[in-house]
Amino acid sequence: MDCAYGLCLDAYKFCNTGDDSVNGDVAADGYHKYKEDIKLMKETGLDAYRFSISWSRLIPNGRGEINPKGVEYYNNLINELLDHGIQPHATIFQYDLPQILEDEYGGWLSPQIIDDFTAYADVCFREFGDRVTNWTTLNEPNALVSLGYDAGIGPPGRCSKPFGFANCSSGDSVNEPYIVAHNCLLAHSSAVSLYRRKYQAKQHGLIGMNMFINNILPYTNSTEDIAAAKRAQAFYTGWFLDPLYFGDYPLVMKENTGSKLPKFSRSQSKQLTSSMDFLGINYYTFLYVKDDPHHAPSNRRDFRADMAAKSIFASNSTTGFSVPGYGLRQVLEHLKQSYGNPPIYIHENGYPMHQDVVFDDGPRVEFLSEHLKNLLIALRNGSNTRGYFAWSLMDLYELLSVGDTYGLYYVDFADEDLKRYPRRSAIWYKDFLKGRRMETERFSDH
Repeated sequence: MDCAYGLCLDAYKFCNTGDDSVNGDVAADGYHKYKEDIKLMKETGLDAYRFSISWSRLIPNGRGEINPKGVEYYNNLINELLDHGIQPHATIFQYDLPQILEDEYGGWLSPQIIDDFTAYADVCFREFGDRVTNWTTLNEPNALVSLGYDAGIGPPGRCSKPFGFANCSSGDSVNEPYIVAHNCLLAHSSAVSLYRRKYQAKQHGLIGMNMFINNILPYTNSTEDIAAAKRAQAFYTGWFLDPLYFGDYPLVMKENTGSKLPKFSRSQSKQLTSSMDFLGINYYTFLYVKDDPHHAPSNRRDFRADMAAKSIFASNSTTGFSVPGYGLRQVLEHLKQSYGNPPIYIHENGYPMHQDVVFDDGPRVEFLSEHLKNLLIALRNGSNTRGYFAWSLMDLYELLSVGDTYGLYYVDFADEDLKRYPRRSAIWYKDFLKGRRMETERFSDH
């Protein structure tokens, strides 16, 4: 999460670089250094840049009065990108709900959020839609509900015992994730309906939603683990993708959750199924799943227990664990087979290493090379993938990260000017984009 570009405001207390000298107030200071950074993008060979608009920066009180300085900043950023031949891809919401709406009515827990989000989206379309033609409504809402309302380790930090991973002061892990997911879906479809009705014909843009997606595999070849992996697929991604493409939640979710899962009206289902011009995905690694039956009644289980499966995340940090590139190809194949081969933008794909690695990030080069090779294979196999964004251009102030960053460019946070330096991965990616190098040697880990 890039606090430097206004993505962290009220959520920044959940950001952690492991370095007390760095905080979300300034971070990489993209607010002031955007011209310099866009030159860096151009030199690297980027033809598109994905950024998020901060609701709090644009409308500080969540609704009503617009901050002219916020509008000015995003206009400057967008115009500078276009002046350098770089296409802006804008995300409307990425974790940073204005605190006033959280305090007033519980934010995403209330259906009131639908109208307020739609009004905020209206401001974005009106002010920037003449130049921004790629819109993402919500960034990985499946991660928002899991981290923020069940585990309690992401904003707004809500959970309840025994399910949360944090010491939450309030929350209900049993019910709130389902409520928030429902409101996210309805807010998305409402904003898209507005865009289609009021703007799309004259602005000629595309609009969709982004999801966090792992390559989900059974832990063993047992019948139980294979079934558990299918359930996990439904709970982690089908929870959102089934309503967006089929108009309703997955059957196994409805069976396992009892009365906790809200229902869509016929008109809501219809609006949802026509709300995706493209699907954005954030993909990083594998998730292994084993069967884990829960016999408690559904009103005593969180969504993980409703899933009746245990998730085992594969590490892709500098511990030496290799993340095979074929995982991305398998994810794209799954989306092609399960959801009618929708247009896809890979919005995030990257490799974390400790921020102290100033130059020689060989494992990151290897990761990018292998994933891009497998993307090419997926395209040859018919995937409707339209674009790829590496995460991230430079070191950022990351959500939930402890010392690790993903930047192709190293940022010297100890330097008053926050100077950027190319890592080995930046040089490799630049050569790749300019067609100068299609293969890479294997580098040792650091």
